[in-house]
Amino acid sequence: MVTTLTANPEIDRRAIPPQATESVWRADDGWPIRRIDWPAKTGNNRPARGGMLFLTGRGDHYEKYIETLDYYAQQGWHVTSIDWRGQAGSGRFLADPHVGYIDDFATWINDVGGFYIRWCKENQGPHVVMAHSMGGHLAMRAAIDGAIHPDALILSAPMLSIQSGGLPLWISRAYAKFMLYLGRGKKPAWKVSEKPRSAINLRRPLLTHDVRRYDDEMAWWEIRPELKLGPASWRWVERAIASIRHIHDGKKLENMNIPTLMLATKSDQLVSTKQIMIDAKRLPNCELLMFERQAAHELLREIDEVRDQCLEKIDAFLDEVVPSK
Repeated sequence: MVTTLTANPEIDRRAIPPQATESVWRADDGWPIRRIDWPAKTGNNRPARGGMLFLTGRGDHYEKYIETLDYYAQQGWHVTSIDWRGQAGSGRFLADPHVGYIDDFATWINDVGGFYIRWCKENQGPHVVMAHSMGGHLAMRAAIDGAIHPDALILSAPMLSIQSGGLPLWISRAYAKFMLYLGRGKKPAWKVSEKPRSAINLRRPLLTHDVRRYDDEMAWWEIRPELKLGPASWRWVERAIASIRHIHDGKKLENMNIPTLMLATKSDQLVSTKQIMIDAKRLPNCELLMFERQAAHELLREIDEVRDQCLEKIDAFLDEVVPSK
């Protein structure tokens, strides 16, 4: 039996804890990037372990991960999370605030690279980057492009490729380009939920089996309506596939030697688990924790049995690659 690892069982997942600080960092062009910072819990002669930067997925906001951010602060990490430009509390690109848009994924790489430089100066190392889904894709790309250089990389269900309904990615990209040609680049690529042709009442099973944790997100949409984001645009789809190709061109993965842990599930209906498995073998310094049907896409927001296994694996990985002093 797995022991529940929650370091602070009293944490309210629907409130910003008093020890955390919300603020705004401005990118090079002045765009406001919302951030939250947790101080490391120290004491009893235990020094801080280092800094941990958490990067969320498409349509996410850091409020969804309060439980996890607090857990690692309790473990002695200075924890920071940011919202990606164009979603959550970092503003929107379009007049319709519920459509997810990006001009190019390189914009996000520039943002995280600039933020990472400042963040490293603010926080003593070692520096760890933990990222989920699209955040995992961007963390991987930023690492292989040299925009970030963490001491360890932890990727939860990283978007190393997307589920495309069985179609080759080049066909999906060709169709997305056709939609751009028709002038629909800023239009939603699907109607509701997180997946094309998926009804909104099927959204929770795509993400997590834990009803309480899923409802936390709904509660935050009531508390802070500005956080909600809907389907991605056709421009996002086309640029996402282009960025996936960028990661896999040449020997970029083989040359990326940062100690990496990937968490994935064979039941994932949003990102390609097959590609995660392939890339885990291509990376020279990578471990992979794989789940079966008991886990959906949001592994760190799953039922305790799954989430605790993730935390145990992450803790063991960190103890090995960036041990406490």
